[in-house]
Amino acid sequence: MDDLCKSSMKFFSDQQIRYAEILLPHEVQARIQVAVLNFLKVLASPDPAISNITLIKRKSSNSKVSEGILTDVSWIFLSQYFCTRSLTRANAAKAFIRVWKVMEMCFEILIQEKRVTQRELFYKLLCNSPDYFSSQLQVNRTIQDVVALLRCSRYSLGIMASSRGLVAGRILLQEPNQEAVDCSACGSSGYAISGDLKLLESLIMKTDARYIIVVEKHAIFQRLAEDHVFNQIPSILLTAKGYPDIATRFLLHRMSRAFPELPILALVDWNPAGLAILSTYKFGSIGMGLEAYRYACNVKWLGLRGNDLHLIPEQSLAQLKPRDLQIARSLVSSPILQDNYRQELELMMQSGQRAEIEALYFHGYDYLGKYIAKKIVQANYI
Repeated sequence: MDDLCKSSMKFFSDQQIRYAEILLPHEVQARIQVAVLNFLKVLASPDPAISNITLIKRKSSNSKVSEGILTDVSWIFLSQYFCTRSLTRANAAKAFIRVWKVMEMCFEILIQEKRVTQRELFYKLLCNSPDYFSSQLQVNRTIQDVVALLRCSRYSLGIMASSRGLVAGRILLQEPNQEAVDCSACGSSGYAISGDLKLLESLIMKTDARYIIVVEKHAIFQRLAEDHVFNQIPSILLTAKGYPDIATRFLLHRMSRAFPELPILALVDWNPAGLAILSTYKFGSIGMGLEAYRYACNVKWLGLRGNDLHLIPEQSLAQLKPRDLQIARSLVSSPILQDNYRQELELMMQSGQRAEIEALYFHGYDYLGKYIAKKIVQANYI
């Protein structure tokens, strides 16, 4: 009976494929149905028992960074180790039930040919199953569980990305059967990135830019767009207003495929959070390790860097916060931290200080464009 319990709910977990596939709705529905049938098989057996759900383990200990042979893009991927959600263990029982609840909801969404955001899904589950879902984080983690179980992307499940992202600069974006949008004429507000990944995949893109500049902060993005820096430095500006959402990362990945000759340069704060944001664009995240290959890009670190601190007044430097130290510890234990990143992080930790991009305004509000141009000329990216 133990062997039956272990095998009945593996559901693809014994395969060597460690990524989430992009599937059609009927294919996802079929995988959900197989999962249900396997579960019922256990219950209907001569010696019925509740099985575990076996999932790919989403922890740093089970993550590695790919080393592309034919490409300069690397990304986080998950290895062969597993974790379980069990109805028989008190601390995992609710997580076990949440998986089935989310799969049930996704099955209904796909039948209705709908798309929902994670936020919409949370409120639906909160109303239908308040004993099991009390926070957005629980829904987000359960969606990752379902992705790990069914081995399909969250978009294949009918879950649409919420987007905070904006684009400005020298690029034309055209949705099917729509007028092309000139992102250089969108002002400081930029072009709002859709959360519909299918729509983003279908965008027709044209550019005469020479660089793609990823900006950590919305305010800095607005300043650069307001100053038309993309005309001084032929470029495309992109921001996710902090930690990157899936839609923004997906569009950046699409741009990198459409315009492989354009360097992608990141402008982030000189602190552990800035480095974490850069790393997420470059490698993906461990939590989404099964999907990271769809979003990773070869992003170069433009600034701020440790060798830029002489440009910043001492009174503008701030002390590292407890949150900074927590992020730094996480980065140190992560497989994504390459040697030159580690050196920058060690310098932050040794100095105990952090610097924000806005400190460059000491040299004038128009200095950011000059700073970017200078860094590009130096071509000292990592």
